[in-house]
Amino acid sequence: MARFVLLLMLGMTIFSAAALAANSAVIFMYHRFGEGNYPSTSITLDQFQAHITELQQGGYTVMAVADIVAALQKGEALPDRAIGITIDDAYLSAFSQAWPRLKAAGFPLTLFVATDPVDRKTRGYMTWQQIRQLKKEGVTIGSQSASHLHMAASTEQANRRDLEKSKARFRAELGVTPELIAYPYGEAGLAVMTLAEEAGFKAGFGQHSGVVGKYSNMYYLPRFALNEKYGAVDRFRLAANALDLPIGDLTPADPLIDAGDENPP
Repeated sequence: MARFVLLLMLGMTIFSAAALAANSAVIFMYHRFGEGNYPSTSITLDQFQAHITELQQGGYTVMAVADIVAALQKGEALPDRAIGITIDDAYLSAFSQAWPRLKAAGFPLTLFVATDPVDRKTRGYMTWQQIRQLKKEGVTIGSQSASHLHMAASTEQANRRDLEKSKARFRAELGVTPELIAYPYGEAGLAVMTLAEEAGFKAGFGQHSGVVGKYSNMYYLPRFALNEKYGAVDRFRLAANALDLPIGDLTPADPLIDAGDENPP
């Protein structure tokens, strides 16, 4: 009898883990590639290649982030070990180093772009011509606002104006407006999330670690950040195999904690 109960519990555990895996995805976030002067936001090319090799050989399904979002919104099951890849800020090394490797591997990419640095032709950033080329080659272009402002600390008027400016620039340069937004610095409260939804975005992304699943807030989706310090393939593999955590209640609902708020034990 005890053996039967043990086997039953083991079977339930395996089924539960499989169910969670089929309804969740891990999304990774990168910034720079092979830029050793920026170790907090860059990853070495050897590390990045090791990540690609792991994804090729580890039984993962690398999906377009927009497809992951669509599946979650429709309540459709995701494949086991679903992975999404995002790059923030449109640094030139993403164009010259990351995309050729991802393209060769057949992996889809979502690139989040703040339009002001591109408009200013800021050194070390992509040009609009390069971004158009990426779009033509199948890269999903997302928004990171216009000025890369601290949205959680800005007024609604300033945020709305900044988003409208960026949407106008995307329409002018790419002929489309992005459906996904990554909040600059990963900062967002409920007011910013509501604004993102009102602005027509289908989902919003932070920079907090976690697994995307049916319990996730679609306007504050987590991503695992990778850089030189936290880019070892063992950590990458651990994150890639993480499962969604079922949540019954989350308090406080707003991740933005005001300095004047009470902090109960």
